[in-house]
Amino acid sequence: MNSSEILNKIPQTLKNLKEKNPLTQCITNYVTVNDVANGLLAIGASPLMSEDPQEQKDIVNINDSLVINIGTLTKSQIEGMYASLDEADNLYKPVIFDPVGAGASELRTNTSVEIINNYSISVIRGNMSEIKILAKEYNIDIENEETVKGVDVAPEDIISKENIKVNGRIVKELAEKINVVVMASGHIDIISDGKNVYTIKNGDPLMSRITGSGCMLTGIIGGFIGSNDDILLATITGALSIGIAGELSAEYIKNNALGSGSFRTRLIDELYKLNSETLLKRAKLENLEI
Repeated sequence: MNSSEILNKIPQTLKNLKEKNPLTQCITNYVTVNDVANGLLAIGASPLMSEDPQEQKDIVNINDSLVINIGTLTKSQIEGMYASLDEADNLYKPVIFDPVGAGASELRTNTSVEIINNYSISVIRGNMSEIKILAKEYNIDIENEETVKGVDVAPEDIISKENIKVNGRIVKELAEKINVVVMASGHIDIISDGKNVYTIKNGDPLMSRITGSGCMLTGIIGGFIGSNDDILLATITGALSIGIAGELSAEYIKNNALGSGSFRTRLIDELYKLNSETLLKRAKLENLEI
């Protein structure tokens, strides 16, 4: 699909989420769990934060999608992740995986690869440094050695006009090789299903000044894939939603001389107010030819 065709389908994609109110199970980052839950509630989904291995069979049976985020990885959390992923596979539930900090430690990298290799993942969402770490694990040429900066994107991996073609190729090849939708988020987002590549240029630098915007993005995409059959379209709509909400929040904060704490609250407000008219008016979605 070209970008115009996708934009034409976005109002229905958002409508599906709001009408279904998808139960979105999140095994996620302890630092940002509250923001993820509130972001999902604001946009119209229903969050459920459950990670105990003993209840995963019951919980996954009733959820609409599963969000796996390794931001604060622990042994007990890994057990819960595997238990939920086993059941999600059995029940064909859509899963989004956020490989936070892949490359920062052997545990994070190995856990990421094990999840991708052994379970049916619908979407992988990470920053470009994390995506490059995964691409290297699957023998994809990344052209230069990556630098890991904890859970943040390395400066040289920030997606820009100058490197967008190179990074777009990496995202596309990874998506094709492991047969999932891959999203590298940043100042410019790159999304691919292994066939087509798209860029989104919505958002604001203030989003990087609060912890949680990336985790919220992953959670919100989880809500969209739990209420829409088209995984690529759901991923793009989720990315546009938080990017545009971030822009609107930043405009308010700058006009009122406020700071990052107010931005965090305003971001939830703008997700709550978001509608299809605003999405279509402000969307900066383009096809990227590789």
